[in-house]
Amino acid sequence: MHERKKLTDILAGSERDELAKAFTQTKAADDFAPLPRGEYVAHVVEGLLDTTRKGKPEYRLTFRVAEGEYVGRRFWHHCYLTPAALPLAKRDFAKLGITSLEQLDHPLPAGIRCRVTLALRRDDDGAEQNKVKRFEVIGIDKPEPDAFAPADAVQGTPLADAGTPSTSQGETKELFPFGANGTWGGH
Repeated sequence: MHERKKLTDILAGSERDELAKAFTQTKAADDFAPLPRGEYVAHVVEGLLDTTRKGKPEYRLTFRVAEGEYVGRRFWHHCYLTPAALPLAKRDFAKLGITSLEQLDHPLPAGIRCRVTLALRRDDDGAEQNKVKRFEVIGIDKPEPDAFAPADAVQGTPLADAGTPSTSQGETKELFPFGANGTWGGH
């Protein structure tokens, strides 16, 4: 059994004193409420295969607000992979350049900027949560350099490009063919 550490075991005297002062003076953060309904500019920061609580397959998109009062806040959109919901999922996938199920196994390209309309949905228990009513891709932004990335990635030579996989013949093809979906202008 491990002995439980105390704060004095992990912080030196002055560090503990500084933390104690900050703890006393800091106001606890409010719980996050859903974002207000409306239109937001947000980046798609992740696409992830998962299952719902009822065990149904889904592809969950994570958005992060890019502009305005709520910059940095996240919200989610669920694309259900069931026969009844597949037409809606395919509509949303097409906006992201996803034209096959195999693409769902790969990370989405970075920097997908969208205009998203959010609504508020009230559950049977009265809890409110955000619901993406619609979204459109409005551009592809060049990602900010990662301060912790290896030197060649920071200098503009990515170590791997999820958007252009190699085929068995050694040629490359575009995994997420954004050009087929509209004209893009980065911000």
